[in-house]
Amino acid sequence: MSRTLLITGTSRGLGRALAVAALEAGHRVVATARNTADLEDLVSTYPAARAVALDVRDPQAAADAVQVALDAFGRLDGVINNAGYANVSSLEDTPLDDFRDQVETNLWGAVHVSRAALPVFRSQGGGHLVQISSVSGRLAPAAGLGPYVTAKFALEGFSEALALETASFGVRVTVVEAGSMATSLYSSMSTREPSPAYASALAPMLTAHATGQAPGVDPARAAEVILGLFDLAEPPLWLPLSGQAVDLIRPAEQRKLAELDRWEELSRSVDARG
Repeated sequence: MSRTLLITGTSRGLGRALAVAALEAGHRVVATARNTADLEDLVSTYPAARAVALDVRDPQAAADAVQVALDAFGRLDGVINNAGYANVSSLEDTPLDDFRDQVETNLWGAVHVSRAALPVFRSQGGGHLVQISSVSGRLAPAAGLGPYVTAKFALEGFSEALALETASFGVRVTVVEAGSMATSLYSSMSTREPSPAYASALAPMLTAHATGQAPGVDPARAAEVILGLFDLAEPPLWLPLSGQAVDLIRPAEQRKLAELDRWEELSRSVDARG
């Protein structure tokens, strides 16, 4: 089934893999990036592609991108909120403007694009929002990613709330909790030399950045799996993406359940007695 998809952050990495895979499968794609020059090859190769300049921090620009889909193709079947980035720094050392910008992009960007698409989905009686989150939306996988983790935790809460509110008019929501991929994420990160107190805690993340180490998750295969979500009658609300993601999330959830059990009596001790 051919669909119209809006995909953010398609200049490189997973976003580019998603756009190419969707176009190769016969879908129509509104591909976005801050600079449309990065999308010229995509548009020149695929007639069903439209390039839109989009800074996801701008809600009007998000609404304009949705309108491009409607003007060009008459409908919008799905949105993949992929745009995002992370920098490496301790929370105490991170300048507030850097912290704020990571949250603006990774959380508010997805909020703006999702809200822009919702009136269209409601009028059509359906649509599918796919939020590209991370293992970092379920746990903090390494020290040094605090602002990114903050944004991804919030994105997952936003998405769960949205799924509850929109299920009655046919909108489906899936949060993809991606593990590390063989993309440009590591090389695109900026790093801040930690103050001495945090040097030891941040050493693993800084080493990974310096060496470019990332498990070899294939972005093309990841794109294939994500696009397959649109074909499912009952897609998952959460989908960890990679064995690494599963192996990190499962023990984290088990630790939380163990804490719940350990302190249940204290938790219940505040209940009002009738």
